[in-house]
Amino acid sequence: MFPTVTRTVGTDHRPAGDDGLPAGLSDVDLAAGIETALTAYLEERTAGSTAIDPAFGRATESLADFVLGGGKRLRPTFAWWGWRGAGGSVDAPEALAVLRAISALELLQGAALIHDDLMDASATRRGRPTVHVAFARRHADAGWQGRPARFGAAAAILLGDLALVWADDMFRTSGLPHDALDRTGEPWQAMRTELLGGQFLDVLNQSTGDSSTRAALQVDRYKTAAYTVERPLHLGAAIAGADPDLVAAYRRFGADIGVAFQLRDDLLGVFGDPEVTGKPAGDDLREGKRTVLVATAVERAEQRGDMAAKDALLAAVGNPELDGGGVERVRDILTELGAAQAVEQRIAALTGSALDALSTADVAEPAASRLADLAVTATRRRR
Repeated sequence: MFPTVTRTVGTDHRPAGDDGLPAGLSDVDLAAGIETALTAYLEERTAGSTAIDPAFGRATESLADFVLGGGKRLRPTFAWWGWRGAGGSVDAPEALAVLRAISALELLQGAALIHDDLMDASATRRGRPTVHVAFARRHADAGWQGRPARFGAAAAILLGDLALVWADDMFRTSGLPHDALDRTGEPWQAMRTELLGGQFLDVLNQSTGDSSTRAALQVDRYKTAAYTVERPLHLGAAIAGADPDLVAAYRRFGADIGVAFQLRDDLLGVFGDPEVTGKPAGDDLREGKRTVLVATAVERAEQRGDMAAKDALLAAVGNPELDGGGVERVRDILTELGAAQAVEQRIAALTGSALDALSTADVAEPAASRLADLAVTATRRRR
């Protein structure tokens, strides 16, 4: 079932419109507005899916629950502030359409997570079974024919594809003015291609065993940075009709913060508290992810001639049987080699260069201050 989302948004209790969205907006309403827009859209699309067949309707309810079941909503948040910083106003006639359009980024995120979890064979996401695992269990519990894991994989592929389709549908039918919609063509198209390209490179690097820092940073640039910060900012700027200089500054800021965000994720994947992150410690290692953290440690071990440390690291990466003791040994190696500290320093440097790019741009307030705050929040988080 869908989580309950209040239809009166914000602290001023303005009445909701026919589509469940508030009759007006303010910046403080943003998170609740995104949830409301997503809930209203998913309720509509799930009803249509039920008309095809009740079983398909129940499957799409699972997709809706996944999308609405958590997440930082960073992508629409960056898009909103990109729009506001380029002159967009909460009092503008198109403000609610902008809210609907940027909320579609959460469906794109849902597609990426569902497929990523399947490819990485992840068992949990946000403390709950991943989509392919949940559907495999549904198959096993019902005693259906065939292999549960295969059914779970098929369901995850299809629901991830559906989330990608619905993201495009929601964006295109958001009600944005035609000229604004036309301007979003470049960032919207580039964002989706870059995301899939980064995902392919991630899979490729795991298969070839490329553990270089260069390869890991390339994945971070396209799989995370481009569609988490850079292109959402570009999207918001395009909606507002921003000039090329502002778009360029946004993209520099977004690329650096996006990579720093992923580097923080890499650290949390090994050193984070599972009670906070919602994922078992060391899952990135078990899944064989060739992160900048691991790449830095391997390169430092090679420089020192410490082949024992290098071999131990590479043996841990991609080992599905890695236990808690094995994760702790990897933590010790990463710390001893100075890899964790090096990644922390890289995060700080990227955050600094991003803030420099932001400070030189003509970004309207309060967006300039809010983006600076978001940069710090995204790179210092604990989950």
